[in-house]
Amino acid sequence: MFLKKLWIVLFGLFLTAFGIKILAQNLLTFGGTAGVATIFTYFTSFSWGLLFLFVNLPFFIISIQQLGKWFTLSSSLSIIGISFIRDAFDFIVPAFQISDITATVLAGGFIGIGVTLVLNNGSSLGGIHILALYLDKKFNLNRGLTIFVCDSLIILFAVLYVGWNSAFYSIACIVIASFIIGRYKVSPIKEVEIKEEAIILNEAAKL
Repeated sequence: MFLKKLWIVLFGLFLTAFGIKILAQNLLTFGGTAGVATIFTYFTSFSWGLLFLFVNLPFFIISIQQLGKWFTLSSSLSIIGISFIRDAFDFIVPAFQISDITATVLAGGFIGIGVTLVLNNGSSLGGIHILALYLDKKFNLNRGLTIFVCDSLIILFAVLYVGWNSAFYSIACIVIASFIIGRYKVSPIKEVEIKEEAIILNEAAKL
């Protein structure tokens, strides 16, 4: 069961990383910490993966305090994984050019499905996703809606760097991804909490 979930999460990371790669090829961006990292690549020499790791650091405080150590560990591994995968795509995937509309639909689909697979199997990609999961757990607020609102606000700030036309397509990509994430959600926190309870009961039985 664990190996099955691991492979599903890895597949989700590959899909998400490829979706972000498509956006970068068309000078589009995304929301959340992925979008922040993308914007920073426009005016720094650091790789997307390194920037993504850096901007996610503050959210681990929320995660470890509110969502549990196992979920935080799983999310940390996913963040490190997608950082390596996304940077690897820059070397192994040749440059290509497609229309902005095609890039928006493909990237939105890949990212939406990829993030859903990651979230539904006990992990996350940090940042806004951690915040969304916390609000979903605490107030039963749909995580797709939370991600959409936060990502749209970030895109508005990104207008200065990508322009209104690119921002429009970027928001459309977020709409597609957020719809998929909100439509096919399963609470990964609940699964992790069950695992933690099982571990505690196991330890107690040994005493």
